[in-house]
Amino acid sequence: MDTVPDILKVSILGRESIHCGFHLIPYIARTVLTTLPASVYVLVTDTNVAQFYLSAFEEAFSAEINKARLSSVKPRFLSRVILPGETTKCREGKADIEDFLLLERCTRDTVILALGGGVIGDLVGFVAATFMRGVRFVQVPTTLLAMVDSSVGGKTAIDTPAGKNLIGAFWQPEYIFIDAAFLESLPEREFSNGMAEVVKTAAIWDETEFTSLETNAQLIYNAIRTPSTGYAGRHIGTRSTSQSLLLSVIRGSIYVKSHIVTIDERETGLRNLVNFGHTIGHAIEAVLTPHMLHGECVSIGMIFEAEVARGMGILKQVAVGRLVRCLRAYGLPVSLADQRVSRCPGARGLGVDRLLDIMRVDKKNSGPQKKVVILSRIGATYEQKATAVDDALIAKVLSEAATVKVDLSATSLATQHVKMATPGSKSISNRALVLAALAQGTCRLKNLLHSDDTQVMMAALQELKGASFAWEDGGETLVVTGGAGSLQVPTAGKEIYLGNAGTAARFLTTVCSLVSPSAATNAGSATVITGNSRMKQRPIGPLVDALRANGSEITYNESEGCLPLSIAPKGLQGGVIRLAASVSSQYVSSILLCAPYAREAVTLELVGGAVISQPYIDMTIAMMRTFGVIVTRDLGTDVYRIPQGTYVNPAQYAIESDASSATYPLAIAAITGTTCTLENIGSESLQGDARFAVDVLARMGCKVVQTANETTVTGPKRGELKAIGEVDMEPMTDAFLTACALAAVAQGGEGNTTRIVGIANQRVKECNRIKAMIDQLAKFGVQTKELDDGLEVYGRPFDTLTRGASVHCYDDHRVAMAFSVLGTIVPDTIIEEKRCVEKTWPNWWDDLENKIGLKVGGIELPRAESSAAATSGTPSPAASASVILIGMRGSGKTHVGTLASAALSRRFIDADAYFEAKHNIGVREFVNVNGWPAFRAAETESLKEIIQEAGTGHVISMGGGIVETPQARDVLKNYAKAGPVVHVLRDIEEIVSYLGDETARPAYGEPITEVFKRRKPWFVECANYDFINDITVNGGNATNADISRFFKHITGQPNLAENVAAGKRSYFVALTYPDVMPALRHMPDLTTGVDAVELRVDLLRAPDALGAIPSPAYVAAQVAALRRATSLPIIFTVRTIGQGGAFPDNSETDVFELLGLALRLGVEYIDVEISASEKLITELAARKGFSQIIASWHDWSGKMKWNEDVVRSKYALASRLGDIVKIVGKADTLQDNFALHDFVAKVNLQRGAKPIIAINMGVEGQMSRILNATLSPVTHPLLPSKAAPGQLSFAQIQKALNLLGQLPARRYFLFGNPIAHSMSPTLHNAGFEVLGLPHTYELLETANVGEELKATLAAPDFGGASVTIPFKLDIIPLLDKLSPAAEAIGAVNTVIPVIEGGNRILYGDNTDWLGIRESIRSRAPSIGAPAAALVIGAGGTARAAIFALQSLGAQRIYLFNRTTSKAQALVEAFPDAPVKLIETLDAWPAEGPAPTVIVSTVPASATTTDGTIPGPVLLPLALFDATADGVVVDMAYKPAETPLLMLAKSAAPKWARVMGVEVLLEQGYVQFETWTGRRCPKHIVSKSVLEKYFATA
Repeated sequence: MDTVPDILKVSILGRESIHCGFHLIPYIARTVLTTLPASVYVLVTDTNVAQFYLSAFEEAFSAEINKARLSSVKPRFLSRVILPGETTKCREGKADIEDFLLLERCTRDTVILALGGGVIGDLVGFVAATFMRGVRFVQVPTTLLAMVDSSVGGKTAIDTPAGKNLIGAFWQPEYIFIDAAFLESLPEREFSNGMAEVVKTAAIWDETEFTSLETNAQLIYNAIRTPSTGYAGRHIGTRSTSQSLLLSVIRGSIYVKSHIVTIDERETGLRNLVNFGHTIGHAIEAVLTPHMLHGECVSIGMIFEAEVARGMGILKQVAVGRLVRCLRAYGLPVSLADQRVSRCPGARGLGVDRLLDIMRVDKKNSGPQKKVVILSRIGATYEQKATAVDDALIAKVLSEAATVKVDLSATSLATQHVKMATPGSKSISNRALVLAALAQGTCRLKNLLHSDDTQVMMAALQELKGASFAWEDGGETLVVTGGAGSLQVPTAGKEIYLGNAGTAARFLTTVCSLVSPSAATNAGSATVITGNSRMKQRPIGPLVDALRANGSEITYNESEGCLPLSIAPKGLQGGVIRLAASVSSQYVSSILLCAPYAREAVTLELVGGAVISQPYIDMTIAMMRTFGVIVTRDLGTDVYRIPQGTYVNPAQYAIESDASSATYPLAIAAITGTTCTLENIGSESLQGDARFAVDVLARMGCKVVQTANETTVTGPKRGELKAIGEVDMEPMTDAFLTACALAAVAQGGEGNTTRIVGIANQRVKECNRIKAMIDQLAKFGVQTKELDDGLEVYGRPFDTLTRGASVHCYDDHRVAMAFSVLGTIVPDTIIEEKRCVEKTWPNWWDDLENKIGLKVGGIELPRAESSAAATSGTPSPAASASVILIGMRGSGKTHVGTLASAALSRRFIDADAYFEAKHNIGVREFVNVNGWPAFRAAETESLKEIIQEAGTGHVISMGGGIVETPQARDVLKNYAKAGPVVHVLRDIEEIVSYLGDETARPAYGEPITEVFKRRKPWFVECANYDFINDITVNGGNATNADISRFFKHITGQPNLAENVAAGKRSYFVALTYPDVMPALRHMPDLTTGVDAVELRVDLLRAPDALGAIPSPAYVAAQVAALRRATSLPIIFTVRTIGQGGAFPDNSETDVFELLGLALRLGVEYIDVEISASEKLITELAARKGFSQIIASWHDWSGKMKWNEDVVRSKYALASRLGDIVKIVGKADTLQDNFALHDFVAKVNLQRGAKPIIAINMGVEGQMSRILNATLSPVTHPLLPSKAAPGQLSFAQIQKALNLLGQLPARRYFLFGNPIAHSMSPTLHNAGFEVLGLPHTYELLETANVGEELKATLAAPDFGGASVTIPFKLDIIPLLDKLSPAAEAIGAVNTVIPVIEGGNRILYGDNTDWLGIRESIRSRAPSIGAPAAALVIGAGGTARAAIFALQSLGAQRIYLFNRTTSKAQALVEAFPDAPVKLIETLDAWPAEGPAPTVIVSTVPASATTTDGTIPGPVLLPLALFDATADGVVVDMAYKPAETPLLMLAKSAAPKWARVMGVEVLLEQGYVQFETWTGRRCPKHIVSKSVLEKYFATA
């Protein structure tokens, strides 16, 4: 075998030490042995690489050693195989290799070879740099990332808990061998990972190389996808074109880095350039590792950093667009919205502040400013080093929302004259791309729009092999070489993904139908085009109907009338084509553009009503003429005749600026009273929207000057825009959103009305735009009215509009830009989803600042407090997505949905009510008149409309039969891919009983049980969650707490254990019952002190069950019962016999079926053994939604040692697969617990370490259970058996911790005077005793806040204090910090010592308001946000009551006090609360409802129900609305039955009554948990307190 390969060499630091080629292993062995003589050669690799290449290296070195003429003592060749992954690149990993070298008696002449990826190279290089003060080493990288990045330059390092690569050295390798054949065994994702660095290098240094990468992605991928058999590629003569290109790309990237390293080896300036994308990319990687790879994070970082350069006015959007396209071509993510990112467990942690904080540790930084590599163009950087950038600019780029910073007092804008051009027209750009691709010859497109829409169009045309693209003039010119209509079916399995690009979807539908049957060879059998969830709702039916009627074979893969489509390669027949064109003119343009390539000349007849947007059809025809095809239109008809032919590319085609986009800067001039001139848009434009300035702005009072190619608008004085009555915007429908924004502040005419008509098609754009404008304008206080083909907007003075509105944009670019116009005059307006503008004007926010002169800021929106990873559950769950409820009629969907909407603060939509309002007829009557089939079709359309109009922020209850048709099921299944669809289940017998009395809906006409049997599998198919609404559990319907918990979980607010956090201890009790039902009454005792409850599903046995596997229905009922019995999160565990449980070992499929059920039920934690199939675990984790996975490994052999590699390997696997790691061994000696403790301490030092449960079983392992910090399993005397040997109770562990010094005794106090009869000591000491806590609670009664209190506060064993009158104000000067509640209420009732910044401080809080709020919530859950509430009194407690009611969202708070001045002062203290002063309790203000919540804060003696007693406040019967549900709280401590509570009892029996002592208990529970971190055992504490209270009453 010839071992002399053809090598490409690259010089670095004056030596040609980088050798590139294919199949180099023999060459590496010979070169190393002959040029680097040594006594020992040590190859270090990891287990992943070793299985592929270790034996080949051993054979090659052995062969060379045996045949070489070496000294009499032959050198040794040794290998060391270590664990893979970043966790090995640590101090311990380095020491392990060093110990091996010492054990093998290696000396200073040793040569070390690093065979592997970046981790191996970095780690082994650092070992070589320090072993024996430095030995020679060789880099043999096996990943593309290591080949082009980490192996070149001599950087070596290990990671520490403080960050990556913080300890290391510069140590240059003797050789770097680049064997591109290694890449054939590399997973494709890893190859893409490396391509990020290749693209980066070209982007900063070599535009020619970048252009090659842009155009040759498919060819480069072919090199790794096709195995090079017979050592093909080793010699130039056997190298394929793809191999040569790949090697050239790798060598080119290495050359750039080598050149830079040669000039700046120690990274003092120039070498910083190779960190382009790394400043932000490393921060993202720090949050998402190990789930996202380095190159993937750097890819996103490159786009962000390019946007920073664009925001600085240095880089053009053309370059950003090219960078995005190139990275996407190599399968890399380019935004944080990428599903690969959003599915990561840590994705919710990608907050702006956190990313900026991580960036502060970057080695490039100097002082507080971040250093970022700024591109000036593709192939060049702004400086020959990283540039200092302010945090504010980085934050603006990273933020998901934007705000225009308005200074209404500024006068500088008044004289401003902006001159600019808008980006190229989206409509013309897409048409030009199709025409040029279908044409013959070459065309240079100028001013092409660089946006999401055009990117997906270009990518699709390349997938179809329809054209080739190249760039000139730095990306300003796109060179299109057309394919003359020749198209191919994409590779089998490859779908054409179009995002939300409606134009591309419609044009490409007909383009794909042009593919001929012969083009399907060696490809797929059909072309599949698809899009995102919104694109899958947008209509395409009329176009598909027309093409099908013409002979095209098109199949809907999901919902009827929408993408995805499967289009067979049959070619376009032609002849007469009839098309309904009343929905979208793009259908017409799609057929027009493709018609010349039909087998027959096309006659296109437009039918079905008035044609929409005629100017866009005219635009298409005009452009076709430019490309050589002349379309004729029959006079006075909508019939078009298109001849057969082939388009001929003009040498150059200049694309007009986008007229729709032009409306935004012109509107800003109009609304702010400034002047704007737009170039390349005038009266000769092809686009209808160019008429906006003349037809709309001029009528509104603007001065408009329009020439053939230029438009200038000068707005009237700010606030003087005129309402214009009716305007028909059918010729420029996309501009109506801009007109709405202006109409909001336009006045004059009849009722300040602007009536916009002719825009009905805007309901089926990126969203229902008419509805969107109505809903979002309402946030500003602007009233509107929807019309059949438009809307009316009723303008208001701009300074009366609501400030701070947060605009939801529906991922619609035009919504975002329209409201940014309004935001220039309404301060603090927030535009959510700011990146949706990338569809047509990616640099809109930059141009607002850099060209128009307005300041733009970034806004970070609140995130759901959970990790999102995501059939059961939902992948990549969107927390804001609306919840859809399905289930049988009578299952309780309305009841559940109403309470869920209240818990989530969302609007509730009953689909039946929606249907009846839409059709103006009842459901029963509709069915009687039209029949069931018609109703089902109409119901499905309503479902689509509801999803379109209310796809976020709602709870939607569907009719029971919505699953009856395949079309509706497709809609639901499609929605469930990104949003929650919940099946509400109820016992069928209960449903039958209920429906026997129900008359509002039409009768089934068949037995209900038969209907249920038919629908049941459909419900399961369509839903991704199940909610059990079983009235047999605990004797009633689902409780508010149960509903709240479930629906908050599925919308991103899961009920996770708060104590699973650093520095805290958490516990769970493992239930070992075969049936939990009998144990539910003991649940308060069983769960005392713990943070979660484990349901051992493998131990469950139904009473009548024969087998060992419980049925899903039985398990679901157990979960539902348990969830209602405890508010603690549930851990769902199925353990097999081999794992120490009771489930059969050979039933893995059944195990995962039950784990999937747990996801459907919204269980918080799922325990999964990592000994199971990794594929099944990964699939489960991919759809986990907001649940968390505990990845467990149990060693039952007793042979496991905590310091062995196998444990580290299991930990790495569990850490990758789960959110929490659980490893369980067995202790034989006390020393085994110390080894466990050392292991946990080490892994917790790793950056991004996950919580770990690490315990040893057996009596000898009890110490590990005591010291384990995360979710320690505990037992309880009431359990039938312990879940594992050696388990302790919660109280036993607390006592042990105290004895070990880990839980020191604390003293707690009550400060006040007089306090002798206080219930607080009883409350807290009872809790301490039950939980086994070593603390005490004492009374400290003093005359004032003096030295005794000060000494108590300073004592080292001070744990906290309650504060009562008269010290709630006097205590404040002794405290270091107050909570927001304490500051707002102006009083402190709780003192907490906390550690902040390493120092002990005293923190003052107020829990009175929490006691009031919880008393209301728990007793009247259905009230939700009260329409009205009443507070009696104006003292300190009244402040707490108002604060509590405000937090509940009370819409009105009536305040009554006999001393009006004190009440008025209280009103002024809460300026943001809806408090209204009232003078009598007999009646309510005319505009307001009666209160459903009443809180009295005055002494009981100050009130009476007897009108004959002078002095006290008279409580009238009219105080209570006896017809309503309500709650009355009397804060008076004694007597138990106050006049107010007695009146409520007699006058309003439906009202819940709360005594003052009950509020004391509620606020005491909060204090207890705040001090101890443990939930108060309420059932025992309340019993003790109330017994004592009533005994002394």
